[in-house]
Amino acid sequence: MTQDQLPTEDTAIATAITELKALILQRFPDACFSVVYREDAPGTRLRVIIDGADVQSDDVLDVVVDKLFEVQVEQGLPVYVIPIQPLSRLPEQIRNASVRHSAIDLDISILTG
Repeated sequence: MTQDQLPTEDTAIATAITELKALILQRFPDACFSVVYREDAPGTRLRVIIDGADVQSDDVLDVVVDKLFEVQVEQGLPVYVIPIQPLSRLPEQIRNASVRHSAIDLDISILTG
């Protein structure tokens, strides 16, 4: 089975994925998706890529939390939503992390010196 294949016998999972995508697209119309089934940790992952400086993972999960509860708890389906940032945003995140660490180091040196 390739990474993007769902178990063909499970239409409930395919339906859940379709409904989750629709919810996300209502709020984030430029979202991109990939669906991954993992056998080592059984379950289907809906990876969501949203390119927006002000979009956080929690923003995406807030949109689907009620549907995920229904799918995971009430229906017992191993379906997960994983928001990720596009690789193009990685350099900016590294720069921002470096600036934050420099500020922390500076604050500590003021307190100790």
